Amino acid sequence: MNPANSAIQTQFEKQLKDIQAAARTMGRKVHILNAGSEREIDAAFASLAQLHAGALLVTADPYFNSRRQQLVALTVQRRVSAIFEWRELATEGGLMTYGSSITNGYREMAVYAGRILKGAKPSELPVLQADKFELVINMKTAKALGITIPQSVLLRADEVLQ
Repeated sequence: MNPANSAIQTQFEKQLKDIQAAARTMGRKVHILNAGSEREIDAAFASLAQLHAGALLVTADPYFNSRRQQLVALTVQRRVSAIFEWRELATEGGLMTYGSSITNGYREMAVYAGRILKGAKPSELPVLQADKFELVINMKTAKALGITIPQSVLLRADEVLQ
């Protein structure tokens, strides 16, 4: 989590309750690693081995999106199974993503900007939320990490990158 982004923190705290509940049912422990700079990202990845972490969930955060090449490179270098929330990270080489598309979000923002420029009142426009979530799996990265993705997961994927 990026502690510098207080806007995301409330959303993360809600997600964390669900994550911890799921981890408990599987007999797993959740570790929260904070990073708000390039150096802190490197330090967080260095601590994964000490924690004996089996996997990594990278939360959706604009800063993490701006550091996606670093994040993807570290997951491969340190052989960490990671899931990200934005599909663009799978296309960059991340193992898998489940979430909405940043590109689609920007497209919706452009449509709204166009409507406002044509005279629509912002207060009268509906609030939109992502309505399409995609599971994207990068098989090249899975192979590099020595991970076999079960066929049942591949069948549920919206996109499998070769």
